[in-house]
Amino acid sequence: MRIYHDWQDIAGGDRGAAVAMGNFDGVHLGHQHVIGLASEQAALTGGPLGVVTFEPHPRSFFAPEAPPFRLMNPEARANRLAKLGVKVLFELPFDARLAGLSPEAFVTDVLAKGLGISHVVVGADFCFGKGRKGTAADLQRLCAEQGIGVTQAGLIQTDGVDISSTQIRRALTEGEPVRARDMLGHWHRIEGEVIHGAKRGRELGYPTANMAVENLHLPKPGIYAVLVDVLTGPHQGRYHGAANLGVRPMFGENPPNLETYLFDFSGDLYGQHLSVAFVEFLRGEAKFDGLPALIAQMDADCARARQSLGAL
Repeated sequence: MRIYHDWQDIAGGDRGAAVAMGNFDGVHLGHQHVIGLASEQAALTGGPLGVVTFEPHPRSFFAPEAPPFRLMNPEARANRLAKLGVKVLFELPFDARLAGLSPEAFVTDVLAKGLGISHVVVGADFCFGKGRKGTAADLQRLCAEQGIGVTQAGLIQTDGVDISSTQIRRALTEGEPVRARDMLGHWHRIEGEVIHGAKRGRELGYPTANMAVENLHLPKPGIYAVLVDVLTGPHQGRYHGAANLGVRPMFGENPPNLETYLFDFSGDLYGQHLSVAFVEFLRGEAKFDGLPALIAQMDADCARARQSLGAL
């Protein structure tokens, strides 16, 4: 997948794309429906399948002090889009320049002249342009003037509830990763680079891969059964494991992070990129009466995680 970080200087072969447009936080089943419709248009026109999205998320731009809400970092979103067959990702910089464009200027300067798209698919609630004044109906009218086709996708439901990033956040906050998976169409994942930690895990017999979790909406703190994809380096592959998400109260108050123990693994993962999928919430974080009690609980957690992951 080719990634652009502006709407200028688009290679000739990537112009004429049929694109899905939106924030795609989580790339849930509703988003996948929008991308699927764009894929159908790409097949009809012979152009590449593309996605137009924004970085940072517009909500972060307008309210930088708000609590973290994103389900995915840009790396995780790009990886998921590539798995869906997206060939071109237009990750547009959402800054004062882009935020200040009128709906007319956005369509003319960005979509038509800049990206040169042939067709765009959006969700039913899509708004665009300065002050979010442009509606899906405005998009259809303005794109028609530029010879760009428009498809408006309907909402997707599960169990009578509209699938949305908000509903997925709620499921994760309540410690229900399976309910989140049913709306996402895939396990919720945290992706990123393995960083150096306090290295307490190796002293306890459970060496862990540590990952930062800033700027993300976090699932319920605690211990999880996880599937781990090592994306880079000599140990690439899928592993089962157990992970602790939280502040590690046994060792004082600490910034939240993700510590993952990979079963039946030995090797150095520092600097490599991992994708950790949350499969089952096992228990909340707790403070124990000494290290022997903590180790005994870790033994029990790993045994339960192995059982949970056995069929996967």
